[in-house]
Amino acid sequence: MTERSLRARVQYFGGFLTAIVIPNIGAFIAWGFITALFIPTGWVPNVHFGAMVDPMITYLLPLLIGYTGGQLIGGKRGGVMGAIGTMGVIIGASIPMFIGAMVLGPLGGWIIREFDKRIEGRIPAGFEMVVNNFSLGILGMILALLAYEIIGPAVMYANNVVKSGIEALVSTGFLPLLSVINEPAKVLFLNNAIDQGVYYPLGMQDTAKTGKSIYFMVASNPGPGLGMLLAFALFGKGMSKRSAPGAMIIHFLGGIHELYFPYVLMKPLMILAMIGGGMCGIFVFDLMNAGLVAGPSPGSIFAYLALTPRGGFMATCAGVLAGTVASFLIASLILKLERKVEEDEDFTVSQQVLQQMKQEGKAGEHVSAPAADNTIHFIAFACDAGMGSSAMGATTFRKRIEKAGLDIIVKHFSIENVPPDADLVVVHSSLEDRAKMIVKQPMLVIKNYLGDVKLDRLLDDLTHSKRDLSPLLQPE
Repeated sequence: MTERSLRARVQYFGGFLTAIVIPNIGAFIAWGFITALFIPTGWVPNVHFGAMVDPMITYLLPLLIGYTGGQLIGGKRGGVMGAIGTMGVIIGASIPMFIGAMVLGPLGGWIIREFDKRIEGRIPAGFEMVVNNFSLGILGMILALLAYEIIGPAVMYANNVVKSGIEALVSTGFLPLLSVINEPAKVLFLNNAIDQGVYYPLGMQDTAKTGKSIYFMVASNPGPGLGMLLAFALFGKGMSKRSAPGAMIIHFLGGIHELYFPYVLMKPLMILAMIGGGMCGIFVFDLMNAGLVAGPSPGSIFAYLALTPRGGFMATCAGVLAGTVASFLIASLILKLERKVEEDEDFTVSQQVLQQMKQEGKAGEHVSAPAADNTIHFIAFACDAGMGSSAMGATTFRKRIEKAGLDIIVKHFSIENVPPDADLVVVHSSLEDRAKMIVKQPMLVIKNYLGDVKLDRLLDDLTHSKRDLSPLLQPE
């Protein structure tokens, strides 16, 4: 397998996980607000409303993820199948089953999709509803039982292995190395399992002896997430740049760390910034003998300060600041290097295209007249999650299309969700290999979603009714 092929497959997997999580971010935010407000250590403690916290994280959030994962593979029937299987894995484990839901959801969608393919055209007339309902019920039951008996315990076993490894690492005294485990696990939504299953019990034992514990701080520091989001706000591009300031407020003040997870999923290299920030924060906490009296849930700066014992505020603030600065510097470096590479590539390709256009002009060459089957009615801009760069690119190009008086639909999608009726798909060159694995339509591969020369040429061709775009779509 070539390096490009491997990268495309990794991008595909990460993009698929993102497509499962992003539609449910609102539910995570709702749960985060309820948690921040009504738990005993919250802003307005309320036992009555706080009773919703555990059921939501145990049942609602995993079921939403399971349904979404199944729907991506098998449509609405796949979503129902994924939710049924997820319920089995929830009951079969004693920790929040986010990872189990990410497995069972797509698996359920795949099972029902493959079943439907095999019975297509074989159902007697009038029995369609009976077969569809009973097949979903029977297969869902089998999947739920399988999840309850095998997959759930397997996920629990994996969690216990991770727990043993963390405890062994803690016993060596190299606390900062915990970030190598913490940060990737958090992005995979194992933060609650690690915090509540490992660090909180250790912290409670520690607090009973010394009145505080650093274990409450090793995975919940809001500093690293703040630093990374600040880097996106200053040096990011498109939707990630515009959304980062709001995410910073909710993450740092509200303690909803899930808001920065999509940024890491979008740019996996950012995990280095999170690990670096986490390590620096833990190092300072340990150096200054910091500790909290209880687990900060949610992990906001307010919860940190509220649970800091007398005389420990300087140590708490120093560790948070160290994590912020370290992750900001690393994330900024990653974004700047990435932008420099893209700018160099953009300049090179622009020069090449410009030279080619000059040669075409001198030769008096023109693009051939449109054929009926090459008419463009629907252009799809595609990116990793379908919410960032492609959204900005589609909006900008749509305005140019409307200004030119063309009746062409321009929308944005994730690569996995490009509709089959799209006539042309616009995708960034870094996602080309991954797109080829999924997209069947003609693709326009660009370097910049906003100011690419190829988009200018596309608009010119469409404006002058030059619908045969094959010269423009040729690989460079």
